[in-house]
Amino acid sequence: MKQFWNVKAKDSDTGEVMLYGDISSSTWYGDEITPMQFKKDLDALGKVKNLNIYINSGGGDVFAGQAIYNMLARHEAFKTAYIDGLAASIASVIAMAGDRIIMPFNAMLMIHNAWTVGSGNSRNFRKLADELDKIDESINIIYEQRTGLSKDVIKTLSDAETWFSAEEAVAKGFADEVEKERVIAASISNDFFTMNGLTFPLERYKNKPMIQPIAILPMIQDAGAMRIMTETITTSPETTALLLIDGIPLNENRAERQPVSDMKALQELRKKINS
Repeated sequence: MKQFWNVKAKDSDTGEVMLYGDISSSTWYGDEITPMQFKKDLDALGKVKNLNIYINSGGGDVFAGQAIYNMLARHEAFKTAYIDGLAASIASVIAMAGDRIIMPFNAMLMIHNAWTVGSGNSRNFRKLADELDKIDESINIIYEQRTGLSKDVIKTLSDAETWFSAEEAVAKGFADEVEKERVIAASISNDFFTMNGLTFPLERYKNKPMIQPIAILPMIQDAGAMRIMTETITTSPETTALLLIDGIPLNENRAERQPVSDMKALQELRKKINS
């Protein structure tokens, strides 16, 4: 199975876990080897004081996500989860392991009920439906504990497949901070949803995410002016695509802060706009 995580030490006190793309290319159900390797990678960091978790994922295997959540939640370090674009489905569960969850203002978080495909007779499908209900309950408990929302409210949000903007996620308790000075690139084209350099098929989701419409902005060096522009420019409500340039120029400090792939995506964006 292709490894979908990257764990590394930033320094003696800080570790980094990067989860970009699908959470597992195959199920972890009954798999004892793969989760053990993830735990070994995490344990190899040693007793770090801080653990930064970077997420840009449309979801994936529920068993992999639950295992990762549990391993991260048990970790003794102070955990900061950065949603670098999208935390949807089981990826949103993993984000809940953060002691602090931070989202750029145009990042998104989505929760919904577990789904699968199956075959067989009526008894098989009734059993499968019961199993999915149990999975939903185990996931919703995590949301309840993190947000303080009631069981009924979480169930209603999950039943509806709810997409949250960063501000909505903070208001509901799914995140702690909106990082307004940082922006990301996103677009919807045909049957695909692109967020910060990664593309996710919309067929996975019942509802299409509503991307916050903002005009294409020219490159400027004044980060303060960029923030003002992003907060004041409006476009028609029919706009479904978003293309942004990061408000903070790429520099050494930012390079230390973000995963390499995030920087690469932004650099590619700048090349396209300049060409």
